[in-house]
Amino acid sequence: HLFYGWCFSSFRFDIYRKVPKDLTQPTYTGAIISVCCCLFILFLFLSELTGFIATEIVNELYVDDPDKDSGGKIEVNLNISLPNLHCELVGLDIQDEMGRHEVGHIDNSMKIPLNNGDGCRFEGHFSINKVPGNFHVSTHSATAQPQNPDMTHVIHKLSFGDKLQVHNVHGAFNALEGADKLSSNPLASHDYILKIVPTVYEDMSGKQRYSYQYTVANKEYVAYSHTGRIIPAIWFRYDLSPITVKYTERRQPLYRFITSICAIIGGTFTVAGILDSCIFTASEAWKKIQLGKMQ
Repeated sequence: HLFYGWCFSSFRFDIYRKVPKDLTQPTYTGAIISVCCCLFILFLFLSELTGFIATEIVNELYVDDPDKDSGGKIEVNLNISLPNLHCELVGLDIQDEMGRHEVGHIDNSMKIPLNNGDGCRFEGHFSINKVPGNFHVSTHSATAQPQNPDMTHVIHKLSFGDKLQVHNVHGAFNALEGADKLSSNPLASHDYILKIVPTVYEDMSGKQRYSYQYTVANKEYVAYSHTGRIIPAIWFRYDLSPITVKYTERRQPLYRFITSICAIIGGTFTVAGILDSCIFTASEAWKKIQLGKMQ
């Protein structure tokens, strides 16, 4: 008796009271609304599922040196073509405010002859210090200076740090790609003024990659040496921004996905139930009017 009494009293806690089937009435309108409701829920569910499976990229800004293990160095990749200058005349010089002054840098560099040896494609991989400075392509390291060096060029690549191959991250990681100066004055020097912005990308596993974006401005001018000769060069003058951009790859939390699904199902059924009830009430009232029972 105690057991049955306890079970009977526990029924009072049921907030989902059941209505017997013989007290309910199916309608064609309710069937149509139910089908539309299920299709709508399915559409919203698939949309939420797609968003849950896909990752999103969140970015933030802060002041810091992100890559403290780099030893104060930034890796540079340069690929440039000079179609009217012999390879033996092309050289890379590096200078910065820490006192570095290197003329004719040759480590990890390659020169590829173009136009039957009349031109040159220079590809270099080198490092620079994290202080303002410049590196420039010129004839300064050549044994004999040419009379009229032609510095018209095309820049294929200039990038800093690790290469990021992420579709959702859009930035100026290779802002000078395709820069074409073939129609400029052959004796003109070119100044590319770069503002380098440190960039960190952190993937789902927590692994970080360090790259650098940059903005660029450029000018052309004719430069004369102290002897009055024209010695053109292609200058890349750089400075670092104290602001770091961080991209973090993440996925929507499971609890948020479950909350969204519950809201979709509950909200859709509630709205559909209100709509069906309004239609059913209006239909019954119209029938009463037709039968002349409405006072």
